Amino acid sequence: MQPQPDFDPAGLAPLLGGPVQIDPVGSGQSNPTWFVKTQGRQLVLRKKPSGTTLSSAHAIDREFRVLTALQESGLPLPRPVHYESDPALIGTPFYLMERLPGTVSDQTALPHLPPESRQAVHLEAARILAHLHQVDPAAVGLSDYGRRSGYYARQVARWRGQWQDLAHRQDPRIDALADWFAANIPPESPTTLVHGDFRIGNLMIGENPARITGVLDWELSTLGDPLADLAHWGTFYDLRPDQMGGIYGLDLRRLGLPDSDAFLETYRAAGGCEAPLRPFHRSFALFRMAIICEGIAARAAAGQATSADARAVGALAPDFARLAEARLSADTPTLP
Repeated sequence: MQPQPDFDPAGLAPLLGGPVQIDPVGSGQSNPTWFVKTQGRQLVLRKKPSGTTLSSAHAIDREFRVLTALQESGLPLPRPVHYESDPALIGTPFYLMERLPGTVSDQTALPHLPPESRQAVHLEAARILAHLHQVDPAAVGLSDYGRRSGYYARQVARWRGQWQDLAHRQDPRIDALADWFAANIPPESPTTLVHGDFRIGNLMIGENPARITGVLDWELSTLGDPLADLAHWGTFYDLRPDQMGGIYGLDLRRLGLPDSDAFLETYRAAGGCEAPLRPFHRSFALFRMAIICEGIAARAAAGQATSADARAVGALAPDFARLAEARLSADTPTLP
């Protein structure tokens, strides 16, 4: 069954100048996303979920702002069309952007592409990430898009706070990890723009030839440590295909997929951050995903899920917490 909108599409007609047709976007677990057809135009609508949401979550206003600021940066991006802060039209704030050509895959292995194209897309992603991390925030009007220091201290506090706000279930492992991260903040890298959720599932991919036509879902973007984006991409080397489309256990060479070293080498050759990835970075990325999954599980339980597989994704939270602990404890025997 296709998900039903939590708003009346007719509310968009006055803004767009005529009747609209909407269809669900199949991917995405946070902000409800819909294809919109009207007056010969093809757009995409992103909105806040209806009902109660966690503080600082679902920041579609930040998405619209960063997409607007980066239009001339050389990054492949959709063109923003309109941001609407007034909830009167469809019940929550939302924004519209142009629809890009291509498809989005929830499988990091990109099974719909031939091996040579899979490698090309993965390595192009490394170069795009390096490009993002070289953008001067002040030059694009984003000097105030986040603080310029204390990124990981804030991140630990944010995700620890969201875990506590959820009160969805108890998990001593997550509590222990949160305590350890708070006490072991690593040295900071030079501040850059960070995407916050840079992965295959947030890249629009065109074909003939295979290429990245858009970087999507900027909800978690901010000023921060570029290693956070690298660590987040790296988590999918730790996840199995049944865990949000990871590639752990697959024959990367046969499939044409670069290993994590090749991705990192391409990223750095393109001018990306040279600072070393530490166990903290990779473990914290998994911990953060555990909290995100907890939020998805809570929204599914409350009937606010934005994806048909929300319950399955939400149930992965304990797996991510175990992976975070395993990656950290292998190099850090003092973990409680």
